[in-house]
Amino acid sequence: LMAVSPVDIANLALTRLGQDTIVSLTDESSRARAVNAVYSISRDAVLRGHPWNFAQKRVKLTADSAAPTFGYTKQFELPADFLRVTRMEEQSRDFRVEGNKILCNASTINVVYTYRVTDSNLFDNLFVDTLAYRIAADTARQLTGSIETHSQMIQLYERSLTEAKFLDSSEQPDLNLNPSYLLESRLADSPYRAIEDTNS
Repeated sequence: LMAVSPVDIANLALTRLGQDTIVSLTDESSRARAVNAVYSISRDAVLRGHPWNFAQKRVKLTADSAAPTFGYTKQFELPADFLRVTRMEEQSRDFRVEGNKILCNASTINVVYTYRVTDSNLFDNLFVDTLAYRIAADTARQLTGSIETHSQMIQLYERSLTEAKFLDSSEQPDLNLNPSYLLESRLADSPYRAIEDTNS
């Protein structure tokens, strides 16, 4: 892993748009304001779109005292940094994510989940490249006024994302036959989604 800051990622995105770089995300420039407005949303959207190896946590959850009204017997509070379920330890277990809860028919569950990684030094190199393209795509219209540039950045983002996901997946073969992972993959079939429900 390389040491990289949010400003480094922002400047990579800006350079791809032919824009001048910035010193801080809180600069008074229109470039800094544009990137700062989308950085967290873009980051979480790319994180949520794939079970990145660097963004995984394992947790054992104990059921709440209150139960769902119907359908399941138990519910569990999601971790504050939760973005998506990667898999359950018991892969055939039926579950559903609703709001900030996991609904399930068990008293305790072991969950692997993608978490909101805010420390950019933990980012995989290919994730950095992909996130920079995402930010470029999300700010292209505002900063360049060009629909063509916006479309080009989307295409480059999708290409970078495909490569990064392929290489990342090659290091997690246990997910290939995982039912919950396959279900999550179907729910995220479009690699470019303007604004995702990253807080779900």
